[in-house]
Amino acid sequence: MSDNNPAGLDPAGVAVKRTIMSNKFLPTLPILKLLAKPLIVCLVLAGSHLLISRQAFAGTRFDGTWNLVFMTQRGDCDPTYNFMVDVVNGNITHPNILTFRGRVAPSGAVVASVRVGRRYASGSGRLSGVSGRGVWSGRSSDTRCAGTWAAQRN
Repeated sequence: MSDNNPAGLDPAGVAVKRTIMSNKFLPTLPILKLLAKPLIVCLVLAGSHLLISRQAFAGTRFDGTWNLVFMTQRGDCDPTYNFMVDVVNGNITHPNILTFRGRVAPSGAVVASVRVGRRYASGSGRLSGVSGRGVWSGRSSDTRCAGTWAAQRN
C-alpha cells in the first residue's frame, strides 16, 4: 500500500490482496485445463452411447416371432387358421399381409385386425412371456364367424 493509494487498489481499481489470493490457485489451473477437455469428450461420448443403446434396445418384452392358431367356434369359416406374426416394438406385423394391424401393450394386452379381400377379422387378448390367448370375430363374405386364438412364442 502506498500513501497515494490508501485502499490498497492497483491502478485498475482491483484490490491487490484479492489478486494475490487468486494467484494461489493458478498452479492447479494447468492441470484442470489439461483434464477438462478429455473429460468433456468422454462425457459426451458416454452420453451419446447411452442414448444410442437405449434407442437400439427400445423393444418390448413381447418382441419376437409368434405362432398363432385361430379356432372357429361359431359360423361357417374354416375350423382353424395358422400363421406366424412378428412383434417389433409392440407392433404386430405379418410379412405377407399388409392389411394386418396389431399392437401389444406393455401389460401384454393385444388388439389386432386383418382384412384380406372381402374377409375381415379382429381380436383381442393377452400375451404372457411365452404364450397368449384371446377371442376373435370376423366376416367372410356374408358369413359371420367367431372363436378363440392361442399364441406361442417361437
